[in-house]
Amino acid sequence: MKNAFMLLALGVFLLLSYGLYQGLVAAPTEATMGNVQRIFYYHLPSAILAFLCFTVNFLASVTYLMKRNARADALAVTTAEVGVVFCTVVLVTGPLWARPVWGIWWTWDARLTSTLLLWLIYVSYLMLRRFASGGQAPVLSSALAIFGFVDVGFVYMANRWFRTQHPQPVLFGAEGSGLDPSMRPALIWNLVAFTAYAALLVWIRYRMERARQELEQAHALAALAGGGR
Repeated sequence: MKNAFMLLALGVFLLLSYGLYQGLVAAPTEATMGNVQRIFYYHLPSAILAFLCFTVNFLASVTYLMKRNARADALAVTTAEVGVVFCTVVLVTGPLWARPVWGIWWTWDARLTSTLLLWLIYVSYLMLRRFASGGQAPVLSSALAIFGFVDVGFVYMANRWFRTQHPQPVLFGAEGSGLDPSMRPALIWNLVAFTAYAALLVWIRYRMERARQELEQAHALAALAGGGR
């Protein structure tokens, strides 16, 4: 298992390194925005991975509520944590991109505000998991995750439903792809690299969570056995 982890970690490192090269060196400089546009190659993959993690969290939460499956609960909390990491990257890189392009760090439009709300919902989810007393934390957090997932769809559609400061979709918008073909390799490589990185994080964190669950179960069984004497 250790060798498998090292090989996977090395593969992820190589993908991230090549993605960095593609984004900072190989991709052409955008004519209007200049080099600051290179943030796009990390901003968009982070947003996609955050959405993907929150989608898996939603499915795992529904599964847990239906079956009370410990593995589903472990996957739910794992993907929530990794999703929050990528959503944080989105919220950090967005203003770094916006300041030189828009002249402002932040504006309370529908896309940006709903993204911040999404981050707050899943941070609240993690706080509930950590601080709720008793055995109801998985149930309560699963219900919150199902509620929070509604905002994932709203964030995705916000700049389609409303006029926002945030640019219109360049990949799947009604006007078709607005991304120059010469910029696509950098985006694709970084999307692949970020996906591999997210998968590695989920795998590591899931194993840790399962180990914690099994340890808690062992302690509970030992306490019951001790109480029966």
